[in-house]
Amino acid sequence: MRKIRYKKGRKVNVTNLEYTGVYTDKVAEMQLFVYNEQKVIELQNITVEKFNDVKDATQNNWLNIHGLNDVGLIKSLAENLQLNTIIVSDILNISRGTRLDELDDTLFFSIKSILPNESDDDTILIEQISFLLQDNLIVSFQEKRGDFFTHIRERLRENTGIVRKKSVDYLLYLMLDSIIENFYITIENKENNIESLLLASKTADSPVIMEDIEQLREIFHLLKRAIVPLRDALFTIKTIKEDDDFNCIEASNYIFFGRLHQKALELLEQIDYDMKNLDSATNFFYTAQNHKMNEVMKTLTVISSVFLPLTFIVGLYGMNFKYIPELNYKYGYFVTLGVMFILVLLMLYYFKKKKWF
Repeated sequence: MRKIRYKKGRKVNVTNLEYTGVYTDKVAEMQLFVYNEQKVIELQNITVEKFNDVKDATQNNWLNIHGLNDVGLIKSLAENLQLNTIIVSDILNISRGTRLDELDDTLFFSIKSILPNESDDDTILIEQISFLLQDNLIVSFQEKRGDFFTHIRERLRENTGIVRKKSVDYLLYLMLDSIIENFYITIENKENNIESLLLASKTADSPVIMEDIEQLREIFHLLKRAIVPLRDALFTIKTIKEDDDFNCIEASNYIFFGRLHQKALELLEQIDYDMKNLDSATNFFYTAQNHKMNEVMKTLTVISSVFLPLTFIVGLYGMNFKYIPELNYKYGYFVTLGVMFILVLLMLYYFKKKKWF
């Protein structure tokens, strides 16, 4: 059984920036949205130089990057945005967990996005997504191209909802909400496996089912390890409203991050419930095995009890004494067999009446 766990963090020197993920064959691309309530400009496959020319400090700007293996591109963008080296290192080092920091007027948020693996039901897909929030600018970093934010792009294009009326911190809320929805999808997918295991655990004879249960338990442990720091980070944002630490977030938008915090709590509650169901499946399996073992032992005990007096009779008349009264009786053999047969019937009747089997 393959265990699913976070990769152990490599000791990466923050001054030697390097991408530690597995998507090394992905071509890095940058997409830019410049928008306000009246209009939106969308640019594909732009360069850092083009980004400098197009971004508008008087409007909202969303720069989305697919692919982190082009370290040169990330470093160039970091210099352009005057990012702290620690933040750049955390963007490239995907072995780190969920993080929330504010350094040099830049809010940094790194989160794990988790989805079921459609090609392998025993595993899940993990991708790190990072966000930078500055005045009128949000930058999202994805390890590979995905459709996590497709619906958000459509809302920007079609001016649906209030996304173009709000500042970029509301866009951060929408993207975090989209990632959290992936947790719901993953949990729902794995809950179908739990139902199957609960049914199978009541009748299964093979210990292989315990491997399936433990493998599923590992997935839920991983989900919990991903959500707990996210819950804490969202709680920090939720409760910092009266402070000046997170000045990148408008006071009117803190309520949205409170909703995300509530969703994180709901996810943890659901995970705890599912893990209890896995414990129930384990208990069902062992209870069923113990019951079967008890039935076997009960049957063997009844058989042993029946043959115990028969063995005594056979042993008694198998002694090598010359004078045994019944030896000279013409029908002694048949009488002994009859007594043994009746004795067996009486014992079985007694055991059945006592409901011992």
